[in-house]
Amino acid sequence: MSKTAFAVAMTLAASLAAASAAQAQSGWKFRFAHAGPETSSQHLAAQEFVRLVKERTNGEVQIQIFGGSVLGNDQATISGARGGTIDIVMAGNPNFTGIVPKLNALDIPYVFDGSAHAYRTLDGAAGRQLLDELGKFNLKGLAFWEVGFRSITNSKRPVRAPEDVRGLKIRTTPNPAHIQAFQLLGANPVPMAIGELYTALETGAVDAQEHPVEITWSAKYNEVQKHLSMTRHAYTALILVMNKAKFDALPPQHQKALFDSAADGARFQRDMNQRKEVEIVADLKKKGMQVIETVDSGPFRKVVLDPVKKAFVEKNGPEVLNAIDAARN
Repeated sequence: MSKTAFAVAMTLAASLAAASAAQAQSGWKFRFAHAGPETSSQHLAAQEFVRLVKERTNGEVQIQIFGGSVLGNDQATISGARGGTIDIVMAGNPNFTGIVPKLNALDIPYVFDGSAHAYRTLDGAAGRQLLDELGKFNLKGLAFWEVGFRSITNSKRPVRAPEDVRGLKIRTTPNPAHIQAFQLLGANPVPMAIGELYTALETGAVDAQEHPVEITWSAKYNEVQKHLSMTRHAYTALILVMNKAKFDALPPQHQKALFDSAADGARFQRDMNQRKEVEIVADLKKKGMQVIETVDSGPFRKVVLDPVKKAFVEKNGPEVLNAIDAARN
């Protein structure tokens, strides 16, 4: 190396070191967007995540939360995270299936036996492989949080059997598994951003929706829906992601702090959801909803499970479903 080249290299190295030191001194500030209301467990878990990150990085990483879709709907914020205009995003798994179709497997109705089965899958090797797929799209998957097991509400009639779903205009996610399942049940599925849902229910643009009861309660859909049936027909994971370039630019100890805090945030939220469900259902009853707490899943499963699994395997192969099956015990 010539003396001139060596001098340039040393100057560049000194500049980078100075920039790194300046960044460490001033800290890293990130924006965290999500669509849930501030009363939701999603938002409360986000606050816990932010607190833990700040504590574990001695205040060098500070995160500001923007909930309630104020920075845009799920698709807009995911695009923002990919492009770097938003730093951290959490959104339901169905919103990521357009870029990683294998994630559709997680939303197949009745593919999970219960919460423990879902957690073993998502927190294990299969879940990490799916999160790592997002790296191809400039997203760093931090953890799977929870939307939860979905149940149907509507303004028309109680839902006890598949035939009760027939003819309902029901808001769904954009996930092909959800859309296909409700088509098989004879409903008219209408994909729609969650920020538009309350008004659509209020005006009658759709008759029904399907979310975990925690979201039905926190978003106050009980004000515009009469019937809740605890179908628990599909589980939805909530994915926490960060702009990959910004994550990679952090020192290793801060990357670890983000990973550890994301995992702790998942446990915090899951525990909260399980503790609150009975209390939430009681409150929804008190507020006037007619609730069917026990719904026989057998007839629903018979209609939707095999056709939706077959459609998934034809497009994406059997590997993810095999991993889900392997996590049953």
